[in-house]
Amino acid sequence: MTALTEYERLEASALWRPEGETQKREVLVSLGDATLVISDFAGTPLAHWSLPAIERINGTNEKKALYSPDPDTDERLEVDDSTLIEGIARIRSALERGRYHPGRLRGMVIGAALAGGVALGVFWLPDALIRQAVSIVPDVTRVEIGAQLLDRMQRLSGRPCVTERSAQALEHLNSRLRAVAGGRLVVVESGVPTTQHLPGRIVLLNRALVEDFDDPAVPAGFALAEMERARQHDPLERLLKQSGLMATLRLLTTGHIDPETLDAHTEDLLTAPPAPIEATDALIARFVAAQVHIAPYAYAVDITGETTLPLIEADAVNVDDTRAVLSDGDWVALQGICGG
Repeated sequence: MTALTEYERLEASALWRPEGETQKREVLVSLGDATLVISDFAGTPLAHWSLPAIERINGTNEKKALYSPDPDTDERLEVDDSTLIEGIARIRSALERGRYHPGRLRGMVIGAALAGGVALGVFWLPDALIRQAVSIVPDVTRVEIGAQLLDRMQRLSGRPCVTERSAQALEHLNSRLRAVAGGRLVVVESGVPTTQHLPGRIVLLNRALVEDFDDPAVPAGFALAEMERARQHDPLERLLKQSGLMATLRLLTTGHIDPETLDAHTEDLLTAPPAPIEATDALIARFVAAQVHIAPYAYAVDITGETTLPLIEADAVNVDDTRAVLSDGDWVALQGICGG
C-alpha cells in the first residue's frame, strides 16, 4: 500500500502520558506497518498502538494533534510534528479503506433491495395495476366514466347534436354497425376532428361526417374504424395511463375517478392526435362483418386512394356481401341532426 510504504520509517518526538498518570514524557514515535510504536530515546519500546484504532480527539484544524489508543483509556499522545500527523492520518485512511465493513455491505445489500423495490414500483406496479383495473372494472362503471367524460366535453365541443327524428336514425346506424348490442354513437358539433372513442363503447362523430358526404357508408366507415381503434387502444387503459397510479388505485378502491383527472383527460382527448389503427386486416374484417362498403371510407380518408389502396382493393373483393347502411329516410334525418 503506497501510504504504508511512504511512512513506514517515519519517526518524530512527541509527548506521551501513560494510562493512570498525570505527567507527560517526551518519547520517540515511529510508524510500523499497522502500529504506532512509542519508545524512549534509548530505543526501548514503551507502548504499541494499533493504527486503525487510534482516534484523534481534538480538532484537525489545531496545530498539535492529541491521540488516544482506545476510547476507554486516559492514555494520550501529543504530536506537533506535521509530517507525523499527516502520516498517521494517511495510513489510517489507507487501512480503513482496506478493512471489511459488514455494516457497509449490509447497507449496500439493503440499498440494492430498496432500489430494486423502487424500480419495481415505478416501472412494473403501475402497469400491473392498470391491467388489473382494465380487466375487472365492470361495464356499468365504464359507461359511467364515458358519460362523465362526454358531459365534460360539452364545454369545449358543444352539446351533442340531436333531434327527435335523427336520434332514431342514429340508433339504427349504431345497431347496424355493432355485432353486439349496446354502445352509443354521438354526433358532436366541434372539438373532435373526425372521430373519438370513450369508455362505455361511446363513439363520437364530427358533424361533418354526416353533413359533407352523400353516402352513409362514409360516417359508417369512420365509426367502424373508431370501434377498431377502441379495440386496439382500450379507452379506460388510455385514461389510467395518462392519469397515473393514484387514479388507478382510486378507481380500484372506490370505483370512481376524481373530476380533476377527468377534466385533464378530456382536454387531452380533444387535442391529441388519434392513435394509428395497426392492423389493416382486422379493420377490413370489421367492415366485412358489418356488411359495409369500405371504399367510400377509404376515399374519404385519402381522396387519391394511394394510402388506403389495401382497403379499396378489399372492397372490390367483398362488394357482393354488403347491404344498405341506412334507409333513405334515416339518412336524410341523420344529415339534419345538427340542424343544418
